[in-house]
Amino acid sequence: MKNYKIALIKGDGIGPEIIDEAVKVLDAVCVGEAFSFSYEEYLMGGIAYDVTGDPLPQATINGAKNSDAILFGAIGGEKWDQLPREKRPESGLLRFRKELGVFANLRPAKVYDELVNASTLKPEIVQGVDIMVVRELIGGIYFGEPKGREGNKAFNTMVYTVPEIERIAHKAFQIAMQRTKKLCSVDKANVLDVSQLWRETVIRIAKEYPEVELSHMYVDNAAMQLIRNPRQFDVILTGNIFGDILSDEASMLSGSIGLLPSASTGLKHGLYEPIHGSAPDIAGQGIANPIATIASAAMMLRYELGETRAADRIEAAIAKVLREGYRTGDIGAYDAKEICSTSEMGTIIANNVAAIR
Repeated sequence: MKNYKIALIKGDGIGPEIIDEAVKVLDAVCVGEAFSFSYEEYLMGGIAYDVTGDPLPQATINGAKNSDAILFGAIGGEKWDQLPREKRPESGLLRFRKELGVFANLRPAKVYDELVNASTLKPEIVQGVDIMVVRELIGGIYFGEPKGREGNKAFNTMVYTVPEIERIAHKAFQIAMQRTKKLCSVDKANVLDVSQLWRETVIRIAKEYPEVELSHMYVDNAAMQLIRNPRQFDVILTGNIFGDILSDEASMLSGSIGLLPSASTGLKHGLYEPIHGSAPDIAGQGIANPIATIASAAMMLRYELGETRAADRIEAAIAKVLREGYRTGDIGAYDAKEICSTSEMGTIIANNVAAIR
């Protein structure tokens, strides 16, 4: 029997609560599978600063690199907002992504039929939406040099190299091959030299995936089309800053960010986390929605560990629980049979996972 070493980074706010429920579900999915998990906890974020004076201790980097996958909760909060930038929790996360070389951020946006009324858009617009945003994560304007301030001006530099574009394009095309074989590359090639290079490179890489239908869209139009007709998209490939904005926009199609997972993957390591923040205002109250974190664990099984059947079981259990009317408070207004606490929701999903073989 295989044993997977999972690094757990619970973080701040509701992070510990939601990670505990994901672990509960992971332990349940081992039943009937030929693998098990062992877990090791590491610090990152505000809690890491409080304990060590560093939002990203070296021990966390080392432990993560020696694990098969990393499951991460959330970091940050007003408590640490006044720290110098390099000491803030978010700086630790940016460094962590760079250390791990996780260049591809995978952000699914799926609308469950049972929650179609939770979206602020009309049901006929969002029903059936199932989008995967593939965002380049460790290049572009957030990391480009030079950057800084001089007198009365400030500047950041958007930089992409051909190898950086090639590797994220390959990842997006590979994911498209597993889905509906349809990919839209989003850029601003009518204005930016960087986007012109991006488009040229994506077109060249597309020749290696002749079964995938490739289209291109300017980012401003893509932002509009996500609201106007989101079902036209399956896989969206884009750069760091555009992906940051579009994936947040796409996430709201579902009606609650408490439902949506994400993955940050590279050649050697993978970081799996819900898209939402640490929500310190509800921490410790047992009302956080753990579904996004549980779905992130399913993505970990699928994309990092290759345990597709186990991932399918978790995703089927989430859908079944929602279909049967179990809700946490954030989605309680939508056909709820029973309002559950964080722990109760985790237990119900875990029980359903164990029953699915």
